[in-house]
Amino acid sequence: MYTFDHDLFLLLNFDGGAITDSAMKIISGTAMWIPLYIFILAVVWRRYGWRSALLFVVCLAAAMGLADMFCGIFKHSGPLKHLWESFPARSRPMFTESLQGLVHVPSYKHGPFGTVSSHAATVAAMATLSALAIRNRWYTATITFITLLICYSRIYLACHFPMDLALGLAVGVVSGAAMWLLWKKTSRLIKKCAK
Repeated sequence: MYTFDHDLFLLLNFDGGAITDSAMKIISGTAMWIPLYIFILAVVWRRYGWRSALLFVVCLAAAMGLADMFCGIFKHSGPLKHLWESFPARSRPMFTESLQGLVHVPSYKHGPFGTVSSHAATVAAMATLSALAIRNRWYTATITFITLLICYSRIYLACHFPMDLALGLAVGVVSGAAMWLLWKKTSRLIKKCAK
């Protein structure tokens, strides 16, 4: 059932050596992207004013939080956790028995289940909300590239299969778009009240 997902993963996962391992861990982390978050906030602040920027921060946190919570339902808690246990591809690649010895695994510091990818969902939520707010083709192209790079890092680190990431991206896009609509409508109300 998951042969294509496994094959695509094996095509993309490889041993790039210690330098690539370290680079992918940094890309997959949070600290490297803090300047990006500051840049996004600065652009939104300059373009829409401080009130809308503060509301944007709230909506961004909500979009990423909702995306992460939805993904967590499938990986960490409740009866759905046991549902995913019955599907071999729903384990992380590093823990999938049929792939043992075929997978490059830089680190085993992860839980056993990888569907739905929280990394993909949260970064897609941030990318969608910020791209819709900033509305600049260069920014959209750049944030799309960054999102795909972070997703690829999860494959390189053997944390997720491509389908895990695709599902996470879908969750993030929906969450980000929903929060953009809320931000847009609420910003208009705030501007009206401020007059």
